[in-house]
Amino acid sequence: MTGTNSVLGGGGFHHVAVRVADFDGAVRFYTEVLGFSPKITWGEGDKRAVMLDTGNGSYLEVFAGGTTPSTTDGPILHYAIRTHDVDAVLENARAHGATVTVEPKDVTIQGTPFALPVRIAFFRGPAGGSIELFRNELT
Repeated sequence: MTGTNSVLGGGGFHHVAVRVADFDGAVRFYTEVLGFSPKITWGEGDKRAVMLDTGNGSYLEVFAGGTTPSTTDGPILHYAIRTHDVDAVLENARAHGATVTVEPKDVTIQGTPFALPVRIAFFRGPAGGSIELFRNELT
């Protein structure tokens, strides 16, 4: 995948990493509910980790050994997952026990040089962090 950032020689995010209390449950959630696929796994016990392909070569790295999921935001406010159907993905996450924090809604980001209409929703992931579902016409 080629990016346009000449300083980095490509660009874009490679992965976001989370540490979870229930490693197997989190991997099941991300693979069965969100459709991510394992690329590489390593380690044992609380040292286990997996790189999950989100579908476009960007990854979610999941580490074992976490504590009970947090319900407060840490230094990362949320990470957003690109989707064509915010509502269906959110309902699937809800059906699998995710706590929905923002129901699907249409928002227009009043930006420069243009306004960007988007559809978004938020839920808490297995690590306790906030996950945004995001759809727009640019991506």
